[in-house]
Amino acid sequence: MTPIVSIIMGSTSDLPVLEKAAQFFDEMEIPFEMNALSAHRTPQEVETFAREAQGRGIKVIIAAAGMAAALPGVIAANTTLPVIGVPVKGMLDGLDAMLSIIQMPPGIPVATVGVNGALNAAILAAEMLALSDAQIAAKVLNYKENLKNKITKANAELKAVQYKFKTN
Repeated sequence: MTPIVSIIMGSTSDLPVLEKAAQFFDEMEIPFEMNALSAHRTPQEVETFAREAQGRGIKVIIAAAGMAAALPGVIAANTTLPVIGVPVKGMLDGLDAMLSIIQMPPGIPVATVGVNGALNAAILAAEMLALSDAQIAAKVLNYKENLKNKITKANAELKAVQYKFKTN
């Protein structure tokens, strides 16, 4: 299998956050790779990874980082592939990481999801891939229909909950 999505984390301490993305890609049967690369500790490796990713078949990159959160931006600066940044909760509840990832200079875009939002990053990546892959598009549509069905079922169950002044 050749990966089409790359999940990059600043360190393996970010793995508990990124597991939701990995589980989603497994469920959707989308081949992916996972690596730990640091914008500050392994800058040459990050640049090499970013420059070579497209040639290896990667179509979307998810990059997670906390604190200084430079990793998504450094990757985006070295590739034309879409990069989705996942701010990891650390200091300041992840607000520092989120602001670092969101505030990219013109010409170096990084799509950004919420703090610890690896699942949303994976869904967004799948939606990007679905633009040119009908099988992935069908899987994403099915996933979203299941989300709708869960809420419809929960609402039906809520009708059975009784309170003295509840009117429905």
